Amino acid sequence: MYSIGEVAQMLGISTHTLRYYEKEQIILPDRNANGERLYSESHIQWLRFVLKLKETQMPVNKIKEYAHLYTEGEHTSLARLDLLVEHKQSIEHQLKTLEETNKMLEQKINFYKEVIQNKNIVHK
Repeated sequence: MYSIGEVAQMLGISTHTLRYYEKEQIILPDRNANGERLYSESHIQWLRFVLKLKETQMPVNKIKEYAHLYTEGEHTSLARLDLLVEHKQSIEHQLKTLEETNKMLEQKINFYKEVIQNKNIVHK
């Protein structure tokens, strides 16, 4: 079991973020006799998944919805699947947009390199 500080350091996030996720019921850590938060390996795996969802722009309300569905049990599997499929489609759209933008930037960069190179040749 890990303390909130250990988990924050392990995952590279703040204790404030962990408390926020708890407030939003995205994670529900265990508590010791003193009321201090305790995180298990399964909590850490879940948090890594949550952080990946956040990195891919999944809104907190959708993560919260997924977490709620998970705690409801197996009968919510279809709803969880739908939510993840929808998010995967969003990521695929983001990837396509990034690839197109990357190509455009590459063309602009090459154009400016050529302009600068030609300018340097003329001035010699």
